[in-house]
Amino acid sequence: MWRGWWWKVAVLAVAAAVWRGWQGGGWDREASFRLAREWSEKLGIWAIPLYVSLHTISISLCLPSAIFFETAAPLLFGFLPSVLCVFSAKILAASLSFSIGRLVFRSSSSAMEWAKRNRYFHMISTGVERDGWKFVLLARFSPVPSYVINYTLAATEVRFLLDFILPTAVGCLPMILQNTSIGSLAGAAVATASGSKKSQIWSYFFPVVGILSSVLISLRIKKYSTQVSVAEIPPSKNNTDD
Repeated sequence: MWRGWWWKVAVLAVAAAVWRGWQGGGWDREASFRLAREWSEKLGIWAIPLYVSLHTISISLCLPSAIFFETAAPLLFGFLPSVLCVFSAKILAASLSFSIGRLVFRSSSSAMEWAKRNRYFHMISTGVERDGWKFVLLARFSPVPSYVINYTLAATEVRFLLDFILPTAVGCLPMILQNTSIGSLAGAAVATASGSKKSQIWSYFFPVVGILSSVLISLRIKKYSTQVSVAEIPPSKNNTDD
């Protein structure tokens, strides 16, 4: 009987606590993080399934809330459990979004025509046709929102298991490590300010690795997309005309 309102109150309390913890204006961040952890403890074993479900749905609905969910996770569950939670949500959301997108694009000719009119679709379609899973892996390493990649790739002829889900599982890890480590770093900073001692080496190491890998891979993707675009431009027949 209590479940109908308990989940809503719990989610709102955790969301408000974590969100306000990031803001200025005199809010007690330590109290915010403590409140979030308390609600996570009250939910017990249901906290992780609830978190994964909410994060999966938010990605599938194209809500720009990934950074919020992923930085809040370490404050609720700790670093390693949060990585597993976010990873699970990413894979589930990718599978769900891809299935929905493929169903829509294959059952609606107007939706497919709309996708083909998009200036990025042809480049992505060409990249998938040319490099298959390698292109998907590079796309996953990029800072492009995952829901954009999920639905765009659903409109191409990419295969689900080998060309989509496996590169997704590998390619989403750097960004997950970066975002969860930022949250872990925030928690470590609050713990340090409150006087408790925590080892912060992983909290600093993973954000640096994640950020550097994102920058380097983004440059690689930019170079790759330029090569694809240039390859698509037909040579001019009037280059020698006076």
